[in-house]
Amino acid sequence: MAEGGCEEEEVALIRGSGVCKWFNVRMGFGFLSMENRDGAALEQPLDVFVHQSKLHMEGFRSLREGEAVEFTFKKSSKGLESVSVTGPDGAPCLGSERRPKSAQKRRSKGDRCYNCGEPGHHAKECQLPPQPKKCHFCQSVSHMVASCPVKAQQQQQQQHHSSPGSQGVATSQRHEEKEEEHSQAGL
Repeated sequence: MAEGGCEEEEVALIRGSGVCKWFNVRMGFGFLSMENRDGAALEQPLDVFVHQSKLHMEGFRSLREGEAVEFTFKKSSKGLESVSVTGPDGAPCLGSERRPKSAQKRRSKGDRCYNCGEPGHHAKECQLPPQPKKCHFCQSVSHMVASCPVKAQQQQQQQHHSSPGSQGVATSQRHEEKEEEHSQAGL
C-alpha cells in the first residue's frame, strides 16, 4: 500500500512508434501498428488502440492510414491503449482529409446571414440593423410565404389547368418552384 492509504496501481507508460493502421473518422477511433517499442524494433508489429481524444493536434482530430506516429501507451484489460499520440519528434498529427458526412452537411448550411442574406457571416455577427422579414416566394416585405397572394394565384392556376392524369406533372412543378424559392432565399 502506498503512503497516504492510496491503493491505486501506478500504470507504467511505454513509448512506441509506428504508423496508423486504420482510423474511423466518424467513430473517432482506430488502431496504430507499433513497429518500435522503447526504441527497439519489433519483429511483428503490435496493434495499439487509439481514440481521437489522445491525438496531439488542432481542430478536428483524426489520423490518416499510414501516417507516421509516436506515442505512449499502457497495457489495460482490453489490450494496448494509447495515452498520447503525436507525429514524428512530437509534432502535431497530420490527420485525415476525410470528415464525417454529418459534419460536411452541417458546415455548408450556415454560409449565409439570415438577416441580410450575404455570405460569410451569421445574423448575430451582421453589421446591419435587423432587416424586415421577407416572403420566401416573391421577396415582398408585406407578407410571409404562408399568405403569399402570388403563390396562391399560381397554385390556383396549376390546379385549374391540371387534370387527374397530369397530377404528377403539377406536383413536380411545385417541387421545382419550392427549390427555386429556397435558392433565391439563400437556404
